[in-house]
Amino acid sequence: METQEQPQYINPDITPETNPTTVNGVGTVEVAVKDELPKLPPASMSTTSTQLQQISDKIAVFLARLPDYIGNFFNDYKQQITTVALILAAFISVKLVFAVLDAVNDIPLFATIFELVGIGYATWFVSRYLLKASTRQELLSEINNFKNQISGR
Repeated sequence: METQEQPQYINPDITPETNPTTVNGVGTVEVAVKDELPKLPPASMSTTSTQLQQISDKIAVFLARLPDYIGNFFNDYKQQITTVALILAAFISVKLVFAVLDAVNDIPLFATIFELVGIGYATWFVSRYLLKASTRQELLSEINNFKNQISGR
């Protein structure tokens, strides 16, 4: 007779009750497993409602204090926020000006007309202010007056 090896089980806590049977020449072993897994208690309505109440209270307190949080943040970082806002506004303005100029440049004859106007104004400005020393002094005094008006002197 041949000796049969005992089956080794992965979980040593399970103790099988073996009943060897033969089905179509193949040996099978029936194993009974004990049902000892821990079970969670059923959720009760009172614990769920109290948890929901606690969460809603925390959200309500946060929303009530939100204007204070935002105000404190703005007061703490006022200069940085203003700087970033000005940089973004300048960037958007430059993009907008380029878009308008590109749209105007696509209209036939407008680009040529604007070039002629620019050349004409530059010619007038040079002949009016830059050719003579007396008119250059007049231009310089107008620039200084303008700077004084802007600076508040």
